[in-house]
Amino acid sequence: MKILAISDEECASLWDYYVPGKLSGYDLILSCGDLKADYLSFLVTMGSCPVLYVHGNHDGSYRQFPPDGCDCIDDRIVTYNGLRILGLGGCLRYHPGPYQYSEKEMRRRIRKLRYRLWCSGGVDIVITHSPPRGLGDDSDPAHRGFEALRALLDKYHPAYLLHGHVHMRYGHDRSRELTYGDTTIINVSERYTLELPDIPHPARQHNQVIWKNGDPYRKISDF
Repeated sequence: MKILAISDEECASLWDYYVPGKLSGYDLILSCGDLKADYLSFLVTMGSCPVLYVHGNHDGSYRQFPPDGCDCIDDRIVTYNGLRILGLGGCLRYHPGPYQYSEKEMRRRIRKLRYRLWCSGGVDIVITHSPPRGLGDDSDPAHRGFEALRALLDKYHPAYLLHGHVHMRYGHDRSRELTYGDTTIINVSERYTLELPDIPHPARQHNQVIWKNGDPYRKISDF
């Protein structure tokens, strides 16, 4: 499976200078937040795959004008082609505004997902806006990560956590990839391509299937 992960900065080559075929070969697009709704709508229109997203702290306009044709997976676990994906958008609260949470609020969001995590047998990819505390975040109040996300990794050991929020250009020596236990943490600021082997999970086929745009190729089971 070939996944395009995006966050924070619209990629000019995929939008302003897009040419047909640039999105061919991708099976899924994951947005980690802080992108224009029109950009996500453009990608889902030009691509032949679903766009799943979580909110960034600058996505307040999504409340009135969400990205057309895309699916928000904040506080949800979905499975796509056998890949279990959990969405937890937003950042640590640093001033009044939408999609900002205290540590207590983020812990509560994760607790509410425990039953669904048990039903799904865990999770393969977590997509967030903010990184975990101490794992790709910064020390300033606006870009500190969540301790609660670190605890999530300790308990469920997903293969990947994808995040944005901390732009790669914030530091010349910033690493895109970090390893924490069994999890690879990737800062997908602007764009990042992730290629994974297909992960069939026949036992999960009883879960509800949501058909996207009448296309059976685009099916997402929701726990």
